[in-house]
Amino acid sequence: MPSDLSDSRLANIGARLIRDDWASFSDRFRIVTRRAQLRFVEGDKSGMASDHVERLDLYSRSAGHAAEALRAMLDDRIEDRSIWAGMKAVYSGLIQDRPDWDLAETFFNSVTRRIFVTVGVDPRVEFVDTDFEAPPHDPPGEVFRTHESEGTAALIAAIIRGADLAGEFVDLERDCEAAARIIDMRLRRSGMPPVTTAQIANMVFYRGAGAYLVGRLLAGSRRIPIALALLNHRSGIAIDAVMTTETELSILFSFTRSYFHVDHERPHALVEFLSELMPRKRRAELYTSIGHHKHGKTELYRDLRSHMKSTGDRFEFAAGTPGLVMEVFTLPGFDVVFKVIRDRFGAPKQITREHVKSRYRLVFKHDRAGRLVDAQEYEHLEFPIERFDPKLLEQLLSECGRTVRIRDGQVALDHSYVERRVTPLDVYLASGVDCEAAVLDFGQAIRDLAASGIFPGDLLLKNFGVTRHGRVVFYDYDELTTLDECRFRTMPVSASYEDELSEVAWFPIGPNDVFPEEFATFLGLEGRLREVFFSKHADLFDAATWGSWQASIRMGEIIDVFPYTEAARLDVTR
Repeated sequence: MPSDLSDSRLANIGARLIRDDWASFSDRFRIVTRRAQLRFVEGDKSGMASDHVERLDLYSRSAGHAAEALRAMLDDRIEDRSIWAGMKAVYSGLIQDRPDWDLAETFFNSVTRRIFVTVGVDPRVEFVDTDFEAPPHDPPGEVFRTHESEGTAALIAAIIRGADLAGEFVDLERDCEAAARIIDMRLRRSGMPPVTTAQIANMVFYRGAGAYLVGRLLAGSRRIPIALALLNHRSGIAIDAVMTTETELSILFSFTRSYFHVDHERPHALVEFLSELMPRKRRAELYTSIGHHKHGKTELYRDLRSHMKSTGDRFEFAAGTPGLVMEVFTLPGFDVVFKVIRDRFGAPKQITREHVKSRYRLVFKHDRAGRLVDAQEYEHLEFPIERFDPKLLEQLLSECGRTVRIRDGQVALDHSYVERRVTPLDVYLASGVDCEAAVLDFGQAIRDLAASGIFPGDLLLKNFGVTRHGRVVFYDYDELTTLDECRFRTMPVSASYEDELSEVAWFPIGPNDVFPEEFATFLGLEGRLREVFFSKHADLFDAATWGSWQASIRMGEIIDVFPYTEAARLDVTR
């Protein structure tokens, strides 16, 4: 067929093919997303977890289907960039009336990159920047509802009634009054007048066992972010917590959490609204948090390009102890790190490159429980050679030559992971600031991961980090595994003194055997900090503790780790 048709005709057919595959994907994405309401009403945690994985797999299949259809249609002209340039122009016109035009641009890029192994970017065949100077369709106010009522409790009741929750409350009046007490107390402490108006997103945010109503309260000229956390108990729905600060909402939408299931037509408008509530959070992160991780990657890359154009920042080694598996580097003024897999892993690592990638795929699909850093996978990034610290570049070429190369004055990264930058826990503790709180949260992080069915594998301090909100998170995934794969054991009693002195284990050890008693030796905590850790987390060194968590996981029990503190919870739910 290609030889019989003109370039413009092929471009038109190809553009419509990609548009149709995008529309099909978008419809299926929303079908899975809408199930969240039923999962919440029925208390179906396992169904929600399955939907999470199903939805993540949809994108790759859809982009792959479009690429294969184009290969079949264009045949030997599949890499004709003049056709693709025309296809991009036609496609831009086809999506301009779609409310999800921004995501549709990224989908085109995803298809393109399945055809061309482009190092860097090619604006002729990719939407490196959006084609639209201003959003084609973002009517003001359409993303939220405005509620007005005298009295905070009545306002909360109006918010609840305005949401389509399709379930009965245990005692809505009681919950509204309890939520109002929390809000009114915080307002009084801040010297703010009472609230009479609320602007709440007109869609419900579902994740795990929770449902969240998100927006802002108006108190005079002040705008106060708010999120109501709802749980569905056997007896009915209840308000579980109230969040009223930017920090609390930022943790709710954290890069360490699984993505929300939120049914919306205008993602750009929703992200703009959320940005007003959390101005310090990147739009890239907000797109990702509402389930559009591919467009989140696009936005992050655009932010990175903008930063590099406006600054002279050079890539340099990231803070912390170098690892045996990854080379990690960063830009001082840009809050992410780049991780590249080494060609060879030093002893005692006995894993493969594919194993490392599989661990990142596991984290991508698993419940991150607020403790695992989301990693965006990139291929064929390219940056000017002068933007690299010479010692860093020498190290990358020496240790990562399979992945990093120099081409026409550019440093090409064939494969990398990009994560939010956090302060390594060992570096944080050396600063002497809030050390005891960080150590206690370190133990809680291990517990939260176990509750989600994850065993970090390597519990060294250097593999954990501290976020700007003071939360301890885990980011070194090469030894990470599921709790179910581990065999937690108690150290056998030695038969002789010689056995204890032996450098070789005198008892058989399987590849998945884990001895929690040994954790204390490798944690790297000393003195007062060691005492603080043991005061609350001594049971982490007991195989029976891990065995009980493992048994719960095997029985299908899903233990929720909620993104708010006890202080945010209503008195009636404690």
